[in-house]
Amino acid sequence: MMKIGTTLTQFIIEEQRKIGATGDFTALLNDVCTACKSISSLVNKGELVGVLGSAESENVQGETQKKLDILTNDVMVEANSWGGHLAGMASEELEDVSPIPAEYPKGKYLLVFDPLDGSSNVDVNISVGTIFSILRAPEGVTDAKAADFLQPGTEQVCAGYALYGPSTMMVLTTGQGVNAFTLDQNVGEFILTQPNMSIPEDTEEFAVNASNMRFWEPPVQRYVEECLAGIEGERDKNFNMRWVASMVAEVHRILTRGGIFLYPKDSKDSLKAGKLRLLYEANPMSFIVEQAGGISSTGRQRIMEVQPDGLHQRVPVILGSKNEVERLLSYHQD
Repeated sequence: MMKIGTTLTQFIIEEQRKIGATGDFTALLNDVCTACKSISSLVNKGELVGVLGSAESENVQGETQKKLDILTNDVMVEANSWGGHLAGMASEELEDVSPIPAEYPKGKYLLVFDPLDGSSNVDVNISVGTIFSILRAPEGVTDAKAADFLQPGTEQVCAGYALYGPSTMMVLTTGQGVNAFTLDQNVGEFILTQPNMSIPEDTEEFAVNASNMRFWEPPVQRYVEECLAGIEGERDKNFNMRWVASMVAEVHRILTRGGIFLYPKDSKDSLKAGKLRLLYEANPMSFIVEQAGGISSTGRQRIMEVQPDGLHQRVPVILGSKNEVERLLSYHQD
């Protein structure tokens, strides 16, 4: 019989055996993976099943929702409600905590997620993804409230994302490095395909929405101007600029071949400290990037050390290849 390789379930079970953990976490992760497989199918079918286009509604962020924003959120909630592993969930698409229904048993973990990152791209068939993070519920908590989720990123048990691109991939860390699994559609399993991912320390690529340059702080303007000056400038080398408007796609490229991703603080909307959400996007991606040897910062502090003050708190994000991020951080310090 043909060997299919190490499945995600097998990989997690083997990791748990090394540290003597119980099976609750493996079962929870299987529920998350089941949801991501369902979302992959929805995204892949697109207009064939009528899921593209606007839902003509707004989420808690005041952003116009796509049909898939609502559908994928429902998929994540339903797949993770009944297993008995969670004390509660929080989603970028929901104003408050999503409680576990009374008829189901409760567990010791909390799940936070962005059900469809980069959803503005779905109508033009560009890669999107699901980002998630797993935390431990405070001792004795079985019916989690918003305050129970307000833990710094250093408390994450696991972080990961599913990338819905030419192939569907699951990238995951439990604090022991970063591994990528590709969904084999024939057997319905995520198979380990890129073990021990590592971000190169140096890079010649940066990802930023340059149309906002006039709103950036001077350190970020200085850094990007140096990159744009290329070999004729003080960096003495040419850079390529990338921008997909899908954080999952941007981070996956950095994990694969290096780079720096910027969604910095700006003055475009003085009421917002940043664009990306700390719990649903910045913390899980920071955990992954750091475990792959990169750095993730707001420009002023390590993202995973930020103490959350709300479910939908936003922060600036600068992450990626170590030497480039450190260079930009030194400009902030100057």
